[in-house]
Amino acid sequence: MTPGNNGASTPEDDDPFGYLYADGQANGAQPPSGGYGYPNSVNRMRAVGERQYGQQAPPAAPAYGQVPQQQGAYGQPSAHYAAPETFPGSGGAPTAPQQSARGADGGGRGRGPNTKGLLIGAVAVVAAVVIGIGVAMLGGGDDQSGDENQADSAPTQEQEPGEPSPSAEKSEDAEADLPTIDAKALQLGGSAALASDVEGAQADGGVYVTGFNQVGSSVTWAVNGIPKKGKYTLYVGYSVPGKDGSATLAVNGTASSAPVKLKNWTGADEGDYTKGWTKTYNYIELNKGTNNIRLSCEQGDQCDALIDQVWLVEGWKG
Repeated sequence: MTPGNNGASTPEDDDPFGYLYADGQANGAQPPSGGYGYPNSVNRMRAVGERQYGQQAPPAAPAYGQVPQQQGAYGQPSAHYAAPETFPGSGGAPTAPQQSARGADGGGRGRGPNTKGLLIGAVAVVAAVVIGIGVAMLGGGDDQSGDENQADSAPTQEQEPGEPSPSAEKSEDAEADLPTIDAKALQLGGSAALASDVEGAQADGGVYVTGFNQVGSSVTWAVNGIPKKGKYTLYVGYSVPGKDGSATLAVNGTASSAPVKLKNWTGADEGDYTKGWTKTYNYIELNKGTNNIRLSCEQGDQCDALIDQVWLVEGWKG
């Protein structure tokens, strides 16, 4: 362009889009040969899906009558194809082929489950269960025997103090550990006296206390050698003539609220002292060393009884 020249002399040269207007077409304007309406532009338009980035362009279609070139043997992957995970940086598995597990016969069969290991595990579980049941049964038997022994050594709730029981019998151990006294060693008071004409007394020489059935009569035992302060059971050997009796008990000068029950446990006939020999007991508490135990006939007591022995057992037992 030179000075004074305002552009092309023809409208089509002045406006590249002149071919779009009627006057431009009338003046012979032609669309440009390039793409997208711009001169010399390259037309790269393709159908959707025809071109994929990152891959080589597919080979041109063979001419009519020619056999297309084979890209690989049957069953072999194409050289142009690769799985997405094999591209560099994809984080996929390595491209090296993995060896497949095959059986010994090479037939491609996988190895079966380890039935031998399963069998051993099952046998171990059964053995553990059997052992556990055996231990539980043995432990239950020991606990049960312990409960039975404990019940035998304790007085039952149905048994009242004074009621005779097998555990109230004197034993050599009781005589050795705690004092025992016969009637002739007791301190007598009131109308109480010694006698031996009624058979069945357990004291030395068959001696017993009689005349106890008068108010004010008493027998006193000054017992020595108590090993410790605590609970003890006092036993009294006696006989009644076929009827129940009672007496008052005092320990270290303090009267007990529970009377000494002189019941006809043997069921002897009235007046029969010979068949009426039995025993009774009371629960008491003693101090360590010397203690004073007194049985007396007080107002309201039925004291018609013979007394032959008195002894102690540690603890409250029946």
